[in-house]
Amino acid sequence: MGETKRILIVDDDPIVAESLAEHLSGEGFETATAMNTAEARALLDGASRFPTGDGRPPQPVHVVLSDVSMPGESGVDLLRWAKEHHPTTAVVMLTGYGTIESAVEALRLGAADYLTKPVMDDELAVALERALRQQALVEENHTLRMQLDDRFGLDNVVGTDPRMRKVFELVSAVAPSRTTVLMSGESGTGKSLIAHAIHHRSPRASKPYVELSCGSIPETLLESELFGHVKGAFTGAHADKKGRFLAADGGTLFLDEINSASPAMQLKLLRVLQERKFEPVGSTQTLEVDVRVILASNQSLEDLVARGEFRQDLYYRINVVKIELPPLRDRIGDIPHLAEHFLDEQGRELGKVFTGFSAEAMDALRRYSFPGNVRELGNIVERAAVLSRSNTIGLEDLPPQVLEGADAGLLRAASGGSSDDAIDDEGSVWEPMPLVEALKAPERRIILNALEAHDWNRQKTAEALDINRTTLYKKMKAYGLDESRRAG
Repeated sequence: MGETKRILIVDDDPIVAESLAEHLSGEGFETATAMNTAEARALLDGASRFPTGDGRPPQPVHVVLSDVSMPGESGVDLLRWAKEHHPTTAVVMLTGYGTIESAVEALRLGAADYLTKPVMDDELAVALERALRQQALVEENHTLRMQLDDRFGLDNVVGTDPRMRKVFELVSAVAPSRTTVLMSGESGTGKSLIAHAIHHRSPRASKPYVELSCGSIPETLLESELFGHVKGAFTGAHADKKGRFLAADGGTLFLDEINSASPAMQLKLLRVLQERKFEPVGSTQTLEVDVRVILASNQSLEDLVARGEFRQDLYYRINVVKIELPPLRDRIGDIPHLAEHFLDEQGRELGKVFTGFSAEAMDALRRYSFPGNVRELGNIVERAAVLSRSNTIGLEDLPPQVLEGADAGLLRAASGGSSDDAIDDEGSVWEPMPLVEALKAPERRIILNALEAHDWNRQKTAEALDINRTTLYKKMKAYGLDESRRAG
């Protein structure tokens, strides 16, 4: 059985209010009455809300059935207030002297329907059915919007590294504007998530968000994907097609891997970014759009410009606000937070309760280089969560490349060399050394990375490493780390 629907009847005539309540209760609705707008607000917004009388907490109202003319504030005033403070509640207006003008005004303000007294039972049933459909749709949209905010809000972008905090600050600063944003970073660093966050924190949040990876579309089809085409524009164009720019009109368009666009496509993009105008393929009609554009590249556009592989004028046009996302291997301190975040997600998805990672498993994750960045970490945690027979993720739950990569990372640190140095010309592995000595190299690297991340502020570095300043000073001295290295 579905949820019983709750109707609030607002009328200054107690006979009318009670008569409607009795009729609707007989039709299976839960009802409550109010004699004026103030009482209605208290039931909608106050501690009493909707009195159930059966011990349940007060419940929200699905539909308000309100008279238009009442002493003091009118039903139209209640309608305005309800649309602002309770947008998921539908409102049906009742009046004893209806006019076309008053009906139009009520509907313009958001009323689900407008009925003239005396109301016939079948008229009321149809109006309530329509109002409940509207209420369900609005509530579903509201729920979806909250889910999107939960998924793509900044609170969901995990990161305590100072560079990520700077990214969050830039997102908050740039989101309210329509300024073009350029993101750079390796594949898997979270560029799409940041683009979503910008959109959902912007005034365009209720408008479309459209995403396209330029590198995944063949050059011959990219123009059609972006700008659309008309029927017959080329072989296989059997019907008109709306492009991504038009689909994102009023909202945000995220173009990933913009570095893969050809020079000809770069020129077309430059024009649409400057003029907000374009022509679909095969058409002479010029279309104009209002689109906020976010672009991303997994290669250095500066280097591509220097080599003549990316238009300089387009680069200057899109490089208004630049957000650089660091690779995961450069923010080791975020790995535990991200891993726990992904594990929590998988626990909810799988209906499992996880207590976390074993110390050995987390250490292996810290020492792995993550060539696939955050995306790879998410996949690794998902695999571990699905395959694990325990509520704690252990070494045995991690894939071979993580264990091998972690061992190679420790070996490189212990030998002071690169991955190529870890194996000699004859294929034999470096001889192990005492653990105390082997741990010095990775500890030195961790301290150096933390110092550089905090601009060599020793107090902040010590706090980030969870050690006191005296310990940090001693280790810096032991490892030859001082201010003079900042220039290196």
